[in-house]
Amino acid sequence: MDECGSRIRRRVSVRKRNRPSLETTFATPTAAELKPSNEEKEEEEKAGSRRRKTVGVQPLENDDSEEDMFGDYDSYSENSFLAQVDDLEQKYVQLPENRKHDTDLATEDLCSESIKHNKINITTVGSFTELKMEEHTKNQSGHEDVSIELGADLLYELPSSQVLYFGNLQNSSNDFGDQSSKERDCDSTSHKTVNEELPNNNVEQPQQIDAFSNGKTSSDVNRRKSLKDHLKSAMTGNAKAQTPMFSRTKQLKESRLSEEINVAKKTIESSSDDLGPFYSLPSKVRDLYVQFKGIEKLYEWQHTCLTLNSVQERKNLIYSLPTSGGKTLVAEILMLQELLCRRKDVLMILPYVAIVQEKISGLSSFGIELGFFVEEYAGSKGKFPPIKRREKKSLYIATIEKGHGLVNSLIETGRISSLGLVVVDELHMIGEGSRGAVLEMTLAKLLYTSKTTQIIGMSATLNNVEDLQEFLQAEYYTSQFRPVELKEYLKINDSICEVDSKAENGMTFSRLLNYKYSDTLKKMDPDHLVALVTEVIPNYSCLVFCPTKKNCENVAEMICTFLSKEYMKHREKEKQEVIKNLKNISSGNLCPVLKRTIPLGVAYHHSGLTSDERKLLEEAYSTGVLCLLTCTSTLAAGVNLPARRVILRAPYVAKAFLKRNQYKQMIGRAGRAGIDSVGESILILQEKDKQQVLDLISRPLENCYSHLVQESTKGIQTLFLSLVGLKIATNLDDIYHFMTGTFFGVQQKILLKEKSLWEITVESLRYLIEKGLLQKDPILTEKGRMQKDTLYESKEEFQYSFHITKLGRASFKGTIDLAYCDILYRDLKKGLEGLVLESLLHLIYLTTPYDMAFQRDPDWMIYFRQFSQLSQAEQNAAALVGVSENYIGKKASGQAIKKKVDKNIVNRLYLSFILYTLLKETNIWNVSEKFNMPRGYVQNLLTAAATFSSCVLHFCEELEEFWVYRALFVELTKKLTYCVKAELIPLMEVTGVLEGRAKQLYNAGYKSLAHLANADPEVLIRTIDHLSRRQAKQIVSSAKMLLHEKAEALQEEVEELLRLPSDFPGIVASSEKA
Repeated sequence: MDECGSRIRRRVSVRKRNRPSLETTFATPTAAELKPSNEEKEEEEKAGSRRRKTVGVQPLENDDSEEDMFGDYDSYSENSFLAQVDDLEQKYVQLPENRKHDTDLATEDLCSESIKHNKINITTVGSFTELKMEEHTKNQSGHEDVSIELGADLLYELPSSQVLYFGNLQNSSNDFGDQSSKERDCDSTSHKTVNEELPNNNVEQPQQIDAFSNGKTSSDVNRRKSLKDHLKSAMTGNAKAQTPMFSRTKQLKESRLSEEINVAKKTIESSSDDLGPFYSLPSKVRDLYVQFKGIEKLYEWQHTCLTLNSVQERKNLIYSLPTSGGKTLVAEILMLQELLCRRKDVLMILPYVAIVQEKISGLSSFGIELGFFVEEYAGSKGKFPPIKRREKKSLYIATIEKGHGLVNSLIETGRISSLGLVVVDELHMIGEGSRGAVLEMTLAKLLYTSKTTQIIGMSATLNNVEDLQEFLQAEYYTSQFRPVELKEYLKINDSICEVDSKAENGMTFSRLLNYKYSDTLKKMDPDHLVALVTEVIPNYSCLVFCPTKKNCENVAEMICTFLSKEYMKHREKEKQEVIKNLKNISSGNLCPVLKRTIPLGVAYHHSGLTSDERKLLEEAYSTGVLCLLTCTSTLAAGVNLPARRVILRAPYVAKAFLKRNQYKQMIGRAGRAGIDSVGESILILQEKDKQQVLDLISRPLENCYSHLVQESTKGIQTLFLSLVGLKIATNLDDIYHFMTGTFFGVQQKILLKEKSLWEITVESLRYLIEKGLLQKDPILTEKGRMQKDTLYESKEEFQYSFHITKLGRASFKGTIDLAYCDILYRDLKKGLEGLVLESLLHLIYLTTPYDMAFQRDPDWMIYFRQFSQLSQAEQNAAALVGVSENYIGKKASGQAIKKKVDKNIVNRLYLSFILYTLLKETNIWNVSEKFNMPRGYVQNLLTAAATFSSCVLHFCEELEEFWVYRALFVELTKKLTYCVKAELIPLMEVTGVLEGRAKQLYNAGYKSLAHLANADPEVLIRTIDHLSRRQAKQIVSSAKMLLHEKAEALQEEVEELLRLPSDFPGIVASSEKA
């Protein structure tokens, strides 16, 4: 574009200005005027830098009145604006006619000096388009070149359609000269860009006139189309069309944001210590944190951490602080730096689906304002590989399992370098079972395949940090900062002692508990829970952690039995609203325990509740409507619900004694930043547990140990299969070398007692070969011999390369547990012989998770009752999988059974019955009652089935023989994911909108994603019951983000279709010649 001439810029404004006369505008400048001072140049540069794109289109009211249509501009009198432009036209178009005669001096001065090099800024809605032109007409009789451009002051005031007309007219006259084809092509491209970017209204776009480019083949009349007529028609069209309104304030803000991002980019790329307005980010980011989260100033430790040399140099980092210390904010700022300044994608890995959804809702607003996508990878949501965006970058927020799949897909497609930063919250989970093994695999692959991806890990409970540092090649930062002081207490009988590390036995006496107990209360509440909670509620909040789910409900009821009726008056109307909303989301059902406890401000919280119920109770607790929650330990690791006082009912989780890590997480919920001046935790213990508790409060946190080998089928064997499948490592030496760089490799001296790492590596590969997931290819050794038959355990002798089989690739792509991949293959193969499609039962059985079949035995009477109600087609499906009604009848009646039947198949079919009934009724309450199961378990089963169905779909996509399943599983996955009526599915695609909320929105008239994306949060608050302002804004932001993602994906698909293939014959041939 630069070769086409000087830039023409023009800022469009709908405001009417005092317009100078043409005589003033085109007065011949003096020599002094032609040489602007340095100050004037600086002012012009500043003014130019402020010209940026504007957004926000608002329709003007249509006015069909001819008298008022043009306001001050509709006069055609001698001194009118259009008359002056008409005069200009006469001079303008006559210049080519007089090329063979002497040029008038005034005109020559005007064209060659005054008008030359002026600029016009054309700004269109939603994009910033620069039109660059510089045209010269060459006098055929030997005169000097005359540059013809429009007066900047005049054109600065013209509507955009008229500026475009002047440009076209100028091009047509200039084409007469010996303009190069390169200039013509560039000019044509410029016009095309402007025309495409302008809003779609009724303005006529004048065609480019090419008369002069073909010689003098057309008359002067055709060449001089009446400017007056065109302006009249164009202005009429403009007046009747929707015209963009531009906010000067918003324009300046956009300009400032763009400038600051550019400055931040340069700052980050340089070694300068100047961090810019807000840690290398635009000041708008700081404003958004104030607006959305109320954060006005960072803590001192956060500033220190963000300014560490290791962070500035993009080294990997682990940082550890107590719960509620503000760890997440540091990670968010680093993610925004990567997205906005370094223009790279970011992955954030979180432990649970609920936390993923909470984070999606919180960051979608930032994505809308700052121009990046926020994409959810949890449950059955997420696309592999992710959509490759054209301009905007993506923030992927994922669970541990989905994060692993995402990294695999990026490695496979060669896009891993596009991932600039990976943030892992709750890094200590790397030492927790199979999920820890998956997290370790993800990080190990990142370290091995991408040297440019930075890894940030954070946790409140880390001990053996040195091992993690060695594994991640990371720096370490820690602080004991807490925004609110935490005081730890132990309660033994009536005595309350404060935890004191300096004391001889680790605690000092604090006070006696004074509370008048009746004999009945002493029997019901021997631990004095009522006394402890009434010291803080209802004015302050309290959490009571209980060992089991049943204990949560019992404690909540017991406390409410002895609470005064005065507690019912505290925010009474709002508590009634909570009860009403609980009924609404549960189709009129309400838990009898909650019905008794909520009026007193008390509720229980555990996995037996549905996600809708938990979310509603969390909202009520956060806003202070509920003041006490009795909960299990899972709340401590889930969403952030702080309290003034945290009480641990007993030092147990189920029957296991409390771990130091669990204890720290629970008590970390005490103290709400900005609300409380102090937080308290009280652990209730019996004399028999005293010594164990004293050890608990004094010992260090537990160490993290790798579970990569311990979880063999979900760990090391899955890792090796993916290493070969992704071609990261395909022979034993490379695989062994990879293993030495894992967390397990770092800890092998501690973890390996009997076997070496080499032996474990060989055994795992042998298992994969025996399962038919890998094949070995012998290769020639240095000694010149072929090793064909045996997997040697000597490093020197083992010379094989490996390749993945079709079954192996399907298992790897579907992320199927290798313990079940061959069973799944057999089930799908058997299904092809007689797939029953008259009902969904057979398909549901194929997607029922194998691992959940071990967790719960069937109620045989219910099983038999459900079996007897099956239709003939459904009984055929049951018979095909190997379960007969006769067998179930004998089990229900307690008869001995001689025939051997696979227990796993029987249990799995029972779970399939639950899912099948749920899809038919879509009411979790009815199904849970029918099968005598907690509604929370039923919902967890549904979520697990939706996830597994998605995995089975990917499994089938890799095996041609299962092509028939693909379309079936796509629809089934959608049904299992939402399990609602079809009309609610578009609303439930929005993060944070569950079934209950979707019904409310649908009934209020919000029936599509577009409705939600364009909703006014203030209207939503008034329309939807029990919806806070924060939630309304998050729903709208999430809907906008999802709508933008879908639009971008469609645009990308269109471009991909229209793009010339890289293997197009002509291109291939020319590249070969080159």
